[in-house]
Amino acid sequence: MDRSFRDRTIVFANGATGIDMEVPTADPVNFHQAISAPDSMPRTTIDAKLFLPLGRAPFPAVIIVPGSLGIAPSHLAHAETLTDLGAAAFVIDPFGGRGVTSTVANQVQYSFAASAYDVLAALRVLAGRPEIDPARIGAQGHSRGGSAVVSAAMRRFADPVMGEGPRLRAVYAAYPWSGQQFLDPDVGAMLVRAVIGDRDGWCSPQQVQGHIQAIRLRGGEASLRIVAGAAHSFDRETAVEMVPNAAVSPGAPTAYVADDGAFLHPVEGLPDPRLTDRDLMIYGMKAGYGVKGATIGSLPGQPALFREDMVRFWREALWGSAGG
Repeated sequence: MDRSFRDRTIVFANGATGIDMEVPTADPVNFHQAISAPDSMPRTTIDAKLFLPLGRAPFPAVIIVPGSLGIAPSHLAHAETLTDLGAAAFVIDPFGGRGVTSTVANQVQYSFAASAYDVLAALRVLAGRPEIDPARIGAQGHSRGGSAVVSAAMRRFADPVMGEGPRLRAVYAAYPWSGQQFLDPDVGAMLVRAVIGDRDGWCSPQQVQGHIQAIRLRGGEASLRIVAGAAHSFDRETAVEMVPNAAVSPGAPTAYVADDGAFLHPVEGLPDPRLTDRDLMIYGMKAGYGVKGATIGSLPGQPALFREDMVRFWREALWGSAGG
């Protein structure tokens, strides 16, 4: 297994040092298993680092969830920005404990339901720390991680998983994949924001737009920013480049999730608890939606734009509009 993140010592310029932690989580094969048959889920443990800001505890906190390439310097930079604001940052590593190095070429090494479960498992761990205010915990996800935090925001998922436990205060989804959406996108009182570039070749801006609008129509407080000229991962501080082995299908139909977690097949339209991510991706490839290769990176000014949007959101979500 690649446990390189756990083995690293990371210290920010402000003095915040990563505290090594473990997050007990699970590997459901799909949302149905996580919601309707949780006792049958295989259990696993992932690594994480907690960065505490200067000041007096308890602190608000943000869980940071990476995408298909794993933890990048940009994720740690966002964690440092959050600690500068006065929030704790909890960077999770979904890969190391699972023996995964990348999901770029193969997204079904573990399920998207497992990614969402990781977020709630991290929430449970954080809420039990005396340094953390359990009422002010949010989650920020990038790409696959963006999908995870939005799914974790859904009451149809969070309520059965968390029971009487804590709830996320807000989620910030950076260029998320919205190919899986709950039929009932109720997020309760949670704040939801998504940001995506209009030149994103990994994820569909239109699909994300529809997802956010569905949350709004359900009564949720959700917002979206589409960034002109931005590709996928436009916060990375690296030039735009092609990732030739990326397996993507941004034009494929949305797979909806019933209240019990069962996927509805895009063609048949009926819930089937047996359907998994792999089944849906095979359908997408056979239907001609599969694409090989996609761009990633930023143009000058785009990382700063992202950071400003991120900071503005978390100031409002964790401290109120007056800032922290």
